Amino acid sequence: MAVITLTTDFGTRDTYVAEMKGVILSITRDVHLVDITHEIAPQDVLEGALTLQAASPRFPASTIHVAVVDPGVGTARRALAVAAADQLFVGPDNGLFTPFLGDRRWRAFELVAPEFRERAVSHTFHGRDIFAPAAAHLARGIEPARLGPAVTDPVRLDWPEPRVSEGRVAGAVLHVDRFVNLVTSIRAEAVGPLGPGVAVRVAGKSVPLVRTYGDLRPGNPGALFGSTDRLEIAVNAGSAARALRAGRGTPVVVSLTSSRRTKTRTRR
Repeated sequence: MAVITLTTDFGTRDTYVAEMKGVILSITRDVHLVDITHEIAPQDVLEGALTLQAASPRFPASTIHVAVVDPGVGTARRALAVAAADQLFVGPDNGLFTPFLGDRRWRAFELVAPEFRERAVSHTFHGRDIFAPAAAHLARGIEPARLGPAVTDPVRLDWPEPRVSEGRVAGAVLHVDRFVNLVTSIRAEAVGPLGPGVAVRVAGKSVPLVRTYGDLRPGNPGALFGSTDRLEIAVNAGSAARALRAGRGTPVVVSLTSSRRTKTRTRR
């Protein structure tokens, strides 16, 4: 049975998500539908891309991910199906699929074939009329190339990568999660080479690096590597965003402590 996931900024108050599911099930019943989230901040393409990057590796090969965070709906922006990382991604060509374009084998196709969309296409709801039908037909086994011509220049976001220099990794806050933790662009693999005894600074303030949330005293901020291996800034039983007056774009730096830096220079 094929798996189709849905990621949107629609929320669940209105009928939008149900309409997309109805279209998919009208084309194929042999499918398992999974809601990743419908609580992406409205029109926040970067948050949508980060969500897909975190969730998609947990799904089996050939999963079809429909993502609709689409401030440009109805304009000249393209609709895409992207094959990458052994999975398929369907949605607007606005940078949502940037994390997967690092796969050297990626292929992308514009969704223009009329037989794989609804007969009447709304100017404001391509999730229902273009993306959902395309995903359903992919679940039935059609090849992505049948959806339309190949695309060689999909839109890419200015993807936030940390800057690594000797004894220092500099990044920024990317996302404030439900628990008001600050999720950053810095991954464990970038910090690992620094070894133990590093200092973490957020918005110019120092916080300790700990193993898990419970290692912090209630109300105290600290840094840790979360389940996606990104550095997070948290406050035990509190709001890191409020305590540190930080949000998306706030600088975060991990560096050798001054004592380790002195020892390193002495050895040289």
